[in-house]
Amino acid sequence: MSYYNFKRIQVVPSANDFVDIILSKTQRKTPTVVHPNYSIGRIRQFYMRKVKFAQEAFNEKFQALLQAFPKLDDIHPFYSDLMNVLYDKDHYKLALGQLNTARHLVEQIAKDYVRLLKFGDSLYRCKQLKRAALGRMATLVKGLKDSLAYLEQVRQHLARLPSIDPNTRTLLVCGYPNVGKSSFMNKLTRADVEVQPYAFTTKSLFVGHMDYEYVRWQVIDTPGILDHPLEDRNTIEMQSITALAHLKAAILYFIDLSEQCGYSIKEQVSLFHSIRPLFANKPVLLVVNKIDVRRYEDLHGDEKQLVDSCLTDSVTLVQQSCWNDDGVMAVRNTACQKLLQMRVEVKMRSNKLNDVLSRLNVAQPQARDDKARPAFIPEKAKNRVKYDAADPNRPKLERDLEVEQGGPGVYSVDLKKKYLLANPDWMYDAIPEIMDGKNVADFVDPEIEERLAALELEEERLAAEGFYDSAPEEDEDSDMEDLKEAAEGLRVKRALIQQAAQIKKGKNRPAVPLGVQARVQDSTWTQTCSRFVGAWPARSGAGRRPPSWTPTATWEMSGGVASSSSKPRAHSATRDRTNLGMSTKRQRTEAEAIKKRAEKQLGIMAKAGESDRHIHIKKPKHLFTGKRGLGTSDRR
Repeated sequence: MSYYNFKRIQVVPSANDFVDIILSKTQRKTPTVVHPNYSIGRIRQFYMRKVKFAQEAFNEKFQALLQAFPKLDDIHPFYSDLMNVLYDKDHYKLALGQLNTARHLVEQIAKDYVRLLKFGDSLYRCKQLKRAALGRMATLVKGLKDSLAYLEQVRQHLARLPSIDPNTRTLLVCGYPNVGKSSFMNKLTRADVEVQPYAFTTKSLFVGHMDYEYVRWQVIDTPGILDHPLEDRNTIEMQSITALAHLKAAILYFIDLSEQCGYSIKEQVSLFHSIRPLFANKPVLLVVNKIDVRRYEDLHGDEKQLVDSCLTDSVTLVQQSCWNDDGVMAVRNTACQKLLQMRVEVKMRSNKLNDVLSRLNVAQPQARDDKARPAFIPEKAKNRVKYDAADPNRPKLERDLEVEQGGPGVYSVDLKKKYLLANPDWMYDAIPEIMDGKNVADFVDPEIEERLAALELEEERLAAEGFYDSAPEEDEDSDMEDLKEAAEGLRVKRALIQQAAQIKKGKNRPAVPLGVQARVQDSTWTQTCSRFVGAWPARSGAGRRPPSWTPTATWEMSGGVASSSSKPRAHSATRDRTNLGMSTKRQRTEAEAIKKRAEKQLGIMAKAGESDRHIHIKKPKHLFTGKRGLGTSDRR
């Protein structure tokens, strides 16, 4: 778990928001009603309370900001130098110092005006003193506009920084740009660092985590470094230099012998020698990457001498390829082992070792008598021959038996051959099945198979004789006769009920089927209409208008009299009254402009019209009515 967590720093408000927050809180948390008829002592107390509360609110807010931001002198040197590289240490301290100075000035302003309020002789003068005090505090805070904006930018950037624990087990990857550092990081961890075929893809520190030997390790991917003087390095490169200088980690310096990164072997070796002082007292691995293109053994002449100049007793050469994962795990294991060994040696040289050893007590068992009790080793174990797969006389294993008897899926393991029983003949006896506390085998008839065979022979004989071909007729018994009589009685009763229901309908004419009714209606319709417009072919369906049907036919059928319902209703003409009396478009435009100017003042005053004389409430009544004491006003 990381020791520093900058994501908890609260948001820094802007200067105007800062003032609004404090004044709004003062208005909500203090009494709001005072009258001139109060005693002068009560009026002074009323306004002094507001000034003191505003000063305490400013002080609380400033104090929270000062405590939230890290102090460069109290944090780890790695984070101190990293913040100096990213934000300029002097500018950062100056901004925090201005906040601290403003806190003291606000406190002094409150003391001065509280002293003056003690001599206020009227409500008006006390109110003006309170107003002047809050105004000076607000003006002072608004002067911190640039510092507050700078601290908010620092807070946002700090929240995006990776959480690095400077004291835990760490692997630090460094080297020229585009030599494979981020690819190695992605192979070991789940950091998912962006990898692109151009330089300076990684612009900041990235942290990933992995497990080795059941403990947690952090892997840090640094931006690429170029070989030039320290004062010429930019902010991206200085982050790598800061990590190399302050983190107690195993250094993995990556070098690309294929020179696909765009830098020669000479330049990469020169960079190694220039930053070598930062590797003091740290295990260093010279990692030859991209061995799928060119290996260390392929070097000749001057190139090999350049690489060998980097190798010393404290520098180990390892090779890998992130493209085909060749040697990646070996590089990780070597780096972790060297770092663990170094950490153990450091602890052994520390002064804490004696304190720990003084607390340990190793107990040695004491002999109870002079009798010798050597360890007992069975003779069979002593004479046991070591297993040799090439020996034809070796004891057969289950694996050998499996191969001889058909292989997996065919061979079945004999689990009973190793049983140790009083009588070896019992080894393959059937294990009894117990049900309800009794052995099932005790209740099995030993002659059951013979009896079942005899029963099957008897069935075959009966089938051959035709015993099952036809069943003998049986006389119906008296119960069946009674059931038939009851069913016949029910059928008769049902028929009588149906007849009664038909008679109850009360029809005096015979029922005509639906098909006959449709044909009769169709014929009547055709004969009636043929009197007026002539005959037409028979209709294909009832209710359909014939093809020659016209409104004239309807008029003739109705006797030549139009129905009153066919006349359309009269509607009054709608007129736009805004255009009455105006003959041209110009007159209408001018009238519209005059109308808008007249309504503008009514809209400003929130009037419903010219006759609206309502005076709106300027203050919310529930906040400004009734007598108010000096108690709390949270409910308001």
